[in-house]
Amino acid sequence: MSEDARDAVPGDGRDESANERADRNWDELMQELRVMQTGTQILTGFLLAVAFQPRFADLDALQVVLYISLVVLAGLSTLLALAPVTLHRTVFARRMKPALVRVAARIVAIDLAVIALLSVGVTALIVDVVLGRTAGAVALIVGAVLVVGLWVVLPRRFRRGDHSS
Repeated sequence: MSEDARDAVPGDGRDESANERADRNWDELMQELRVMQTGTQILTGFLLAVAFQPRFADLDALQVVLYISLVVLAGLSTLLALAPVTLHRTVFARRMKPALVRVAARIVAIDLAVIALLSVGVTALIVDVVLGRTAGAVALIVGAVLVVGLWVVLPRRFRRGDHSS
């Protein structure tokens, strides 16, 4: 039996070595990061611009705390998104790709949680400022339910094989 055949995962239809699988998984992870980064950059740019708008002075204490919390989350999300790239730069020539992919995947999962909080929070802040506290709270709850439904429940159903229409 060849080394490639021993390393292939049975039943997945692929005949790839552990290194080929790690390379493919790394490429897929980088594509996910590109998508995440675009959305995060837009939210971060929006948040940074808000502080320089005339209406910023009209925010109440709760809105300012929410705003600062969102700026921190945006910064954290950016750092998390760049961490796998930094790790890769540090260990890329040391034959550590499978371990790198595992660690980077965990970092991306954490970043997704941060992006979920950031997205829901930005929406709640905007709705709160424009329509009031009650509408902002409703936006927060609806956003949280959507995130849990689309980012937690739906993927779990797919993993269980329950994805029929």
